[in-house]
Amino acid sequence: MLEVKNLTKNYGEKKALIDVSFKLENGLYGLLGQNGAGKSTLMNIITDNLLADTGTIYWNGEETKKIGNKYREILGYMPQQQGLYNGFTGRRFLNYIAVLKNVPKEEIKNQIEEVSIKVNLANELDKKIGGYSGGMKQRILIASAIIGNPKLIIFDEPTAGLDPKERVRVKKLLKTISEKTIVVIATHIVPDIENIAKEILILKDGVLQEKDTPKNLIKKYAKEGTLEDVYMNIFGE
Repeated sequence: MLEVKNLTKNYGEKKALIDVSFKLENGLYGLLGQNGAGKSTLMNIITDNLLADTGTIYWNGEETKKIGNKYREILGYMPQQQGLYNGFTGRRFLNYIAVLKNVPKEEIKNQIEEVSIKVNLANELDKKIGGYSGGMKQRILIASAIIGNPKLIIFDEPTAGLDPKERVRVKKLLKTISEKTIVVIATHIVPDIENIAKEILILKDGVLQEKDTPKNLIKKYAKEGTLEDVYMNIFGE
């Protein structure tokens, strides 16, 4: 279980997060909000890349600050297309990530093969990332997030730039992974999570405005509409 309790983060006078609290168990969660709503700040605090001003994050009841490196070992994180080394082959990049995650040396080769098959890159691993298409770069980042069998995975716009066939493949993959893992997807492509998310978290101006099932949110904000209608009704877009 991941518990976020009373997180607050300011950048000068800008309030990025205001007393944000929630609990997540295994399942897939959508994180929605406009640009500047606090999504990136929240993801960076959860993944230990940024310190909150106040508040605490707990993993299975223990403060993540006290868990230290062991907490990072259970994490998977896919940022938007960042952190790629164009001179690396896909295989070398995944090997590098596996080492950072302390995957046992004897398991790395098999894990690279497994995750590459899951993201449909098994035949592209020995090509340099600099020659990958935008969609292939998205998929190598997804592979890097799931290697090591993490228990908590944060994805930032995982389906952006994917063609329709690969988008469907990735949605099915993330849904399957979420059966035994906490998966959080921050996205602007609302239909991609409507039918697979256990719950939706909606951030607005740094405040967690809603955390509920898609069905309940539609009933509250859009009656017979869609989750995209909920988003538009809340944010006025």
